[in-house]
Amino acid sequence: MSKRKGFTLWLTGLSGAGKTTLAGQIFNELRNQGLLVEILDGDEVRANLSKGLGFSKEDRDTNIRRIGYVSRLLSRNGIAVITAAISPYRDIRNEVRQSIENDGSQFIEVYVKCPIDVLAKRDVKGLYKKALAGEIDSFTGVSDPYQEPVDPEIVVETDRESIEQSVDTIISELNRRRLLTQVTESSASSNVVPLSSESVSEVRT
Repeated sequence: MSKRKGFTLWLTGLSGAGKTTLAGQIFNELRNQGLLVEILDGDEVRANLSKGLGFSKEDRDTNIRRIGYVSRLLSRNGIAVITAAISPYRDIRNEVRQSIENDGSQFIEVYVKCPIDVLAKRDVKGLYKKALAGEIDSFTGVSDPYQEPVDPEIVVETDRESIEQSVDTIISELNRRRLLTQVTESSASSNVVPLSSESVSEVRT
């Protein structure tokens, strides 16, 4: 029996861009192909592993390092890991990449791109509008920085593409890397329940 190699698919982008929605769809695709899959969502990690952290750069970096650490442990044990976290700072994303790749797993960065004006229109709670008006502090992409990936493996533009098109782009890259073609004698299904749809409450991850 050949052991399937794990990997980390790291979805980064502003709140409301579609990371959580994409993660859920990709989860289903990978599980249907017999992979063991886990989703690590930024909000879920904050609520469970990073409870008590604030939103200073140091605390944000600590949260992302924790997501990266769990991703590394899972992926080196044959799990396909999908993260959905804003992860606004480039240096920490690169630090996580290096840690995972040094451990022998692939790290695939996916920039889930969407303009602020489109995000503001999608935001039924009006948080982007308030942030743009200066009424909310530490709002990623408005009053707090978001550093776009310089050379991500994948870019999907959710203001121009359907969810299905974005998922196809991501799955095609995983196939190109031969991450979905390894054969095992038996494939156990993951017991992870896909997380809830994208929420603008994730603005500070």
